Amino acid sequence: MIMSSKIYPDATAALAGLLKNNMVIMSGGFGLCGIPDVLIEAVRASGVTGLTVISNNAGVDGAGLGILLETKQIKKMISSYVGENKLFAEQYLSGALKLEFNPQGTLAERIRAGGAGIPGFYTKTGVGTIIAKGKPVKMFNGEKYIMEKGLAADLSLVHAWKADTEGNLVFRKTARNFNPMMATAGKVTVVQAEKIVKAGKIDPDHIHTPGIFVQRMIELANPVKRIEQRTTRPRPVK
Repeated sequence: MIMSSKIYPDATAALAGLLKNNMVIMSGGFGLCGIPDVLIEAVRASGVTGLTVISNNAGVDGAGLGILLETKQIKKMISSYVGENKLFAEQYLSGALKLEFNPQGTLAERIRAGGAGIPGFYTKTGVGTIIAKGKPVKMFNGEKYIMEKGLAADLSLVHAWKADTEGNLVFRKTARNFNPMMATAGKVTVVQAEKIVKAGKIDPDHIHTPGIFVQRMIELANPVKRIEQRTTRPRPVK
């Protein structure tokens, strides 16, 4: 293990002193790709409740954020796509779980805005739909736009492919969708990285998130990478 003041031995240690009831947590990833699963498991083990979780989706039954739904530690989700989780649907329809639903691009921009210190912005997405209910409307160039507020969190949980000891991060492929912007929008950002290298070993042009946004990290060699829906086809006969 490379030594650094930002590196912790495990997820429980990395989250020590950060978790509390009724806090707001951002959780990166897209579907089951690039989710901070080990950190999520540590949140479950802590027993904190009343959580508001900002995430593109809520994992699936038995994986990702789905395990926090099982223990009823989440009281509200701020999400875009929730169609893969039956327990989510059951809790929402019964009134046990609150949902603030967002178009996917709007959710991404709300998080980016929060990380950039932008309190709100106007967008056409959602105009004339239930999404616009109760939101300020303004005319630009003769067309209606609704105002959306930027999002920030008490804690951001992030999965990165590579990090250095200063906390500079590199993401791969689909895992780059929500993790980079969430890393900027948390008061504290904790990262699980597949590999951690010495400072200076990452080309500055390859860094997606500067280390100034990252406070704590753990190294997670050989992470389990789940597939939500495995689709296959027979190999062609030669």
